[in-house]
Amino acid sequence: MLTTLSIRDVVLIEKLDLAFGSGLTVLTGETGAGKSILLDSLGLALGERADSGLVRQGADQASVTAVFEDVGDLLGGILDDYGLMPDMDTDGLIVKRVLGADGRSRAYVNGEPTTVSALRAIGGTLAEVHGQFENQRLLNPSAHRGLLDAFGALKSDMAVTADTWHAWQDKEAMVTQAEQALEQARRDEDFLRHALNEIAKLDPRPDEEKELAETRAFMMNGEKFADAIKSADSDLSSGKGVGAVLQSAMRHLIQLADKAEGRFDAAIETLDRAAAEVAEASAELSRLSIDLDLDPAGLERAEERLFALRALARKHGTEVDGLIQLHHDMAAQVSAIEDGGADIIRLKREAAEARQAYDKAADQLGDKRRKAALKLQRAITTELEPLKLGSAVFVAAVEGLDEGDWGRNGKDRVAFLIATNAGNQPGPIGKVASGGELARLMLALKVVLAGAHADPIPTIVFDEVDSGIGGATAAAVGERLAALAKDVQVLVVTHSPQVAAMGVHHWRASKQGGDNGSGVRTFVDVLDEGAREEEIARMLSGAEITSEARAAALSLLGVRAKGPV
Repeated sequence: MLTTLSIRDVVLIEKLDLAFGSGLTVLTGETGAGKSILLDSLGLALGERADSGLVRQGADQASVTAVFEDVGDLLGGILDDYGLMPDMDTDGLIVKRVLGADGRSRAYVNGEPTTVSALRAIGGTLAEVHGQFENQRLLNPSAHRGLLDAFGALKSDMAVTADTWHAWQDKEAMVTQAEQALEQARRDEDFLRHALNEIAKLDPRPDEEKELAETRAFMMNGEKFADAIKSADSDLSSGKGVGAVLQSAMRHLIQLADKAEGRFDAAIETLDRAAAEVAEASAELSRLSIDLDLDPAGLERAEERLFALRALARKHGTEVDGLIQLHHDMAAQVSAIEDGGADIIRLKREAAEARQAYDKAADQLGDKRRKAALKLQRAITTELEPLKLGSAVFVAAVEGLDEGDWGRNGKDRVAFLIATNAGNQPGPIGKVASGGELARLMLALKVVLAGAHADPIPTIVFDEVDSGIGGATAAAVGERLAALAKDVQVLVVTHSPQVAAMGVHHWRASKQGGDNGSGVRTFVDVLDEGAREEEIARMLSGAEITSEARAAALSLLGVRAKGPV
């Protein structure tokens, strides 16, 4: 929900801060007072196209800041898509647009710079303006299917259809992949069989390259290892030998140990351990010398094996450790050739079963869409009569798509059509309806969709939805705006006293300034009950407010107090 709108230096507005509440807010004022400037300002904040003419004369730049509350569930992944962060503390969002006198603009979300396209995507999720901008969402046929599905509460049916679609497409992709692999295998059959024999003959083992490389490196340094062992053994045995020296030292201490009262014990124990370690070291050197293989033929065999494995791996464009998997894959290709494509037959059967599941889900979804379309048509038709559109025919057309256009959303195309005169062929809403008809049709659609919780947009603005009507029709428009405002936040710019009287909040735009137009500024006042009576009386009677106009205003306000019928 929109909570505040702060405007700086936009056309005739120097500084304006507006606080919004829930329900229906009406904005009135004489022609030329600047009501449209408010909508232009809101459009800036929502990412609409910017025109340098919106910058107040004499100012360097214009800026508009809009604050929304409780938007977390609405934005979904939009913020993530544009690398923006939500306000974790308030679950709110602050959008800002700055427009320079040179026509360049900057956009911000929660204080972070972003692109205007990001601002437009976010703004289009939070608010919708009818009658002001060309890209009204309800005029876009690409949105109609989603709106109808939401109206018909078809979320679960949509999910099943999407799941079966993806399952079918996955199976079809597996069939295609298997067919291409089999075709390639048949072309390469001779090569595959030859390669299989090559790999099988060599019979590589897991991690064999590493083992052979280590063995080769060791054997290449065999003479150095032998010299080192010999030298170490010589050092241990030179002279009397390290072991003999340790034993001699230990004997000297043992002879006097009983008289030393335990003082020699630690030294004797240490010498004993050292003698044992030296003996073990000598034995280990002997084992190393015996185990050391200096046979040149052994080195040659290891090198031949290693080089053969590497050559075969290079030939097939893989690593040595990949030869085992390559052999497995080639064997599977040869097996597929030999079994005549039995795997493909199985995959095709599974793909056919997956398609049947999709057909069933999509057809059921289509049937429910057609039932929902009839229900929507009846609901809209009920709304059109009081809005002076009784001769109009609204159609929610559900048509089947060609198979090539089927997808996760099913097999149907949905379009909202209208014929404004009896006997005419229904056509696209935006091309058939006039401005006033279009505004009232959008109101009827919004009332029906909001009542079914089928349209998630939380803030809706109508610009002069009552244009060209009056009396009972204007009253009907006001009642429907009030009804719509029970489900969503609504702001309406109006010249109709019947509509103005239905508002929960009432603002009045006015201009103040010099007679020659210099220094003219637009202001917006929040009206209390007394001021509302005067404003509605002015709208009824014109410049001179009569007692009859005041009485009529009170009467209209009394209707509002009773609530919409």
